[in-house]
Amino acid sequence: MLENNFKNYLLLHFIVFIWGFTAILGALITLEAIPLVFFRMSLAVFFIFIFFIYKKKSFSLDKQGILKFLITGIIIATHWIFFFKAIKVSNVSVALVTMSTGAFFASLIEPILFKSKVKPLEIFLGLLVVIGLSIIFKFESRYQLGIIYALISAFLAALFSVLNGLFVKKYDANTISLYQLFFGSVFVAFYLFLSKGFTPTFFDLKTMDWVYLAILSSVCTAYAFITSVKVMKFLSPYTVMLTINLEPIYAIILALFIFGDKEKMNPEFYFGAVIVFGVVLLNGIIKNKTTIKQEFKERVNSKK
Repeated sequence: MLENNFKNYLLLHFIVFIWGFTAILGALITLEAIPLVFFRMSLAVFFIFIFFIYKKKSFSLDKQGILKFLITGIIIATHWIFFFKAIKVSNVSVALVTMSTGAFFASLIEPILFKSKVKPLEIFLGLLVVIGLSIIFKFESRYQLGIIYALISAFLAALFSVLNGLFVKKYDANTISLYQLFFGSVFVAFYLFLSKGFTPTFFDLKTMDWVYLAILSSVCTAYAFITSVKVMKFLSPYTVMLTINLEPIYAIILALFIFGDKEKMNPEFYFGAVIVFGVVLLNGIIKNKTTIKQEFKERVNSKK
């Protein structure tokens, strides 16, 4: 059991590394946030659909599942819209560090939906993340709108992560991913239709935009989304959300190489970021010790 948890924890970190490219691709793609999300989700649905056909998987879904995935699909689409908006009006570093507040939101949402006790330690670690964020907010005031967008995105990310932690107990991860992304893309398409966003030039994209969108939708969305839902069978939503906070480390390093001076921030920004990353490391150590103790107790009890 312990070895299995460790493998899934490593797999989660690999997925987070892949997600680190998401913000980079979002900054490179010239589309606005809403069209970008439409293409991302629609193409991801296409890739997962092909996967279902290849594996001969069933597309069947009960009525309750349709309603659940319709709601969460809309939440996911809205989360990504605000995420890419945050990147467009600020930069990769600000958006991703702000997204780290998702762990704090998860610590509040998880006890409500899972009907479990509020863990003071998780609240404390979440508050430390908020302190780190407040330092960034104070000294990077020119990016306030981006920070606000990223905060909304972080809350929505925590919400659907916790909900998927419930859904994965009953539904297959592939099915969850397919229908959530499908309903999300339909939601964005409906919005674009009502707002007359489907213009004659809507699908006339630059060649590199298509290339970036293909990578974003296949590797960073379809594969990463399915795998992240699968690991939720073994890891708690809070641990998943807090591990995702490592995404800025990968993305910021990449962004500094790709975008140069645009990603260079004040020293106070990095001080706040260090607090956030320190919380992630501390949580990993604490969670690992707790898991080892639980496994040891289970083995002792099984021998009695």
